[in-house]
Amino acid sequence: MKIGIFLSILAAFLYAISSPLSKILLSYIKPTLMAGFLYLGAGVAMIIIALFRKVIKNKAQERKLSKKDLPYTILMIILDILAPICLLFGLNMTSAANASLLNNFEIVATAIIALLIFKEKISFRLWLGILFITLSCLFLSFEDLSSLKFSYGSLFIVLACFYWGIENNCTRKISFKDPLQIVMLKGVFSGLGSIIIGLCVGEKITVLWSVFASIGLGIIAYGLSIFFYVYAQRFLGAARTSAYYAITPIIGT
Repeated sequence: MKIGIFLSILAAFLYAISSPLSKILLSYIKPTLMAGFLYLGAGVAMIIIALFRKVIKNKAQERKLSKKDLPYTILMIILDILAPICLLFGLNMTSAANASLLNNFEIVATAIIALLIFKEKISFRLWLGILFITLSCLFLSFEDLSSLKFSYGSLFIVLACFYWGIENNCTRKISFKDPLQIVMLKGVFSGLGSIIIGLCVGEKITVLWSVFASIGLGIIAYGLSIFFYVYAQRFLGAARTSAYYAITPIIGT
């Protein structure tokens, strides 16, 4: 249990840097292409870990993904294409602090889906947390409370959280398989998918260093973060892992 809590908080810490740094990088690279390079960075991180495993000759055998896991794997990849694109479009329209705080809606989406579809138990304290997170997300979604002007940037971020909520539960179903293999699939296929979509809609790379910066950010904030998050789900389940992961917005803000 304690190792699961530690891993979920470590994953949260690593992911927290993504919003403020992504906000800066969006001045130099388009959102869809950036989403692709962030996830490619995750794939690079897993290649580094795989090489490290070989060097230390780790004898621990992880279970590989099978055909039975294919539906969850495909859905996971598709959602990992949609979610970061929505997040970065939203981040382009709102502040990094606001985006970091709204990211907490992912907890709500993950917990509700875990309850309704995957029949995970949710404690009273978690329900109370979900209530306050939902109210705070509604509050943050309006730019001006006097006129109740809705922020479309917030809508994109909430939509990204909904996609990630479904994706978290799909990942939970295969979390007892090799996390390195899971994150490598996420990184390579989700990354390439986003890059292809970006190029098809006319996005172009104008500043070359922004590509390497995005990949570097992806290694830390997506690759290592997701790797530790998947391990945490083994010990805590989807709903509880997402609850401990809630420290992310505090660090990001």
